Amino acid sequence: MTISGSGLLGFVASMGGERNLRVEENLGEGYVRLRVAEAERRQAKHDIRCAEDIVIEMLRNSRDAGAKHIYVATAREGDLRTITILDDGSGIPADMQDRVFEARVTSKLESVHMDRWGVHGRGMALYSVKENAESAEVVSSAPGRGSSIRVVTDASRLPERADQSTWPTTGIDESGGLICERGPHNIVRTCCEFAIEERATCEVYFGSPSEIAATARARAPRTVEASELMFIDDISELPILERLRAASDASELHRVATSLGLDMSERTAHRIVSGQIKPQRSIVASLTRRSRGKASKPEVDLSRDHRGLKLSHEDSRDFSREMERCFQMLADRYYLTLTDEPKIRIGKGKITVTFQIEQAE
Repeated sequence: MTISGSGLLGFVASMGGERNLRVEENLGEGYVRLRVAEAERRQAKHDIRCAEDIVIEMLRNSRDAGAKHIYVATAREGDLRTITILDDGSGIPADMQDRVFEARVTSKLESVHMDRWGVHGRGMALYSVKENAESAEVVSSAPGRGSSIRVVTDASRLPERADQSTWPTTGIDESGGLICERGPHNIVRTCCEFAIEERATCEVYFGSPSEIAATARARAPRTVEASELMFIDDISELPILERLRAASDASELHRVATSLGLDMSERTAHRIVSGQIKPQRSIVASLTRRSRGKASKPEVDLSRDHRGLKLSHEDSRDFSREMERCFQMLADRYYLTLTDEPKIRIGKGKITVTFQIEQAE
């Protein structure tokens, strides 16, 4: 059992704090198994009441693994919901990839901390997740390379909100921060609330499996230079998120995506490679853009200079996307968030690119 959220929070409070959480077994690799009463073990299954609960626990797990970038892919077919979360966290050693779903397994107690959802440590809710899901597995992971974890739920057994397409509307709280004000408490809102809460810690992306594959391929931070790729024999030696970029063609992209738990057809992979499926903005950038869009003035046509140089809309859009990819280097180093797509202005004898940014505190 792994106690999550309110379950462990109540246990800590009733027992007088974290000091009473005792280690039953040191599993190595930074993991322990807690000693907890049988009654508490039975309660853990009830910590997960809906698919949205699984999503928040998986997001917290990635954050506690030190991830700076988290990608949430979800799709539903019939009653089956597939949730795949990829991250660039510390990764899970091979001999722990099954054990992280066992009873009471978590990271060492010094890494357990409190957040707005309760007490949490790495792996702390994975037992509860697996108990309530049709399946839960580490699809791919290795120390220092991040993780891909896939969970499949059955809506006839574990409910989820009926409306899973509506994004929340946002507002500003008393301190000037972004908040979710209205909208169904669905999976996307769960991701939005987490992304806002943890915006200074990590960046979260959300979409379908194909959208997430396209986004990671375009936006995942690069730690291995292109010149080094020729010396890598197996693409699985790369960090999880960088494997999608390293795929040389649609056929290889299809194989890599599937190996990471992102199910798609080879035809869809061709659409990603050809640019038909566009990368997504981060959740915070998307929310900020949506919020500003409500009161925005009609956009000026920036793709044309009446005094001379003219750019087609397609070329202007492609140039903007390329500038957005280049901006990622600064974003990673200085904790910046691009709140809107780069604006291209054509002037006499010059092209001006404007980036609207926010900086994490």
